[in-house]
Amino acid sequence: MVTESIIRLEYLCRIIPPLLLKIKEVDFSHKPAPGKWSIKETLGHLIDSATNNHHRFVSAQFEDKPLITYNADDWVAASHYQTMSSVHMISFWHLYNHHIAELIKQLPVDVLNRECNSGDEAPHTLAWLFDDYVVHLEHHLREMVEYD
Repeated sequence: MVTESIIRLEYLCRIIPPLLLKIKEVDFSHKPAPGKWSIKETLGHLIDSATNNHHRFVSAQFEDKPLITYNADDWVAASHYQTMSSVHMISFWHLYNHHIAELIKQLPVDVLNRECNSGDEAPHTLAWLFDDYVVHLEHHLREMVEYD
């Protein structure tokens, strides 16, 4: 499954940035309701997810079941994504996810089977966390843009 997720992540890295760059800034920053994220903040959430998952993918290689959690709303608020340049955020999302794909490609099966605790009831393998990470990305990206 990891190989399929790598292919899907690389595909997203190719097709999503141009689609996001087509969104007008006013639409990218529009908050649909109080307490709801704008597209820009949702992209920021995906950057935060990349950050925390990157930490998991690296730390679990040398720590025994590290606990790496985060509160999505707190991270989005503290990162001030709403006031950042959309171009910067799109570029950073793209490069960070390309980096994660390259990292995962380097991990042997025994490392992909190591576990990390993300705050769920039980730890998950890095392979499971990576597959889940890509599913999470796809879910939010489909909220932002239409793609095949």
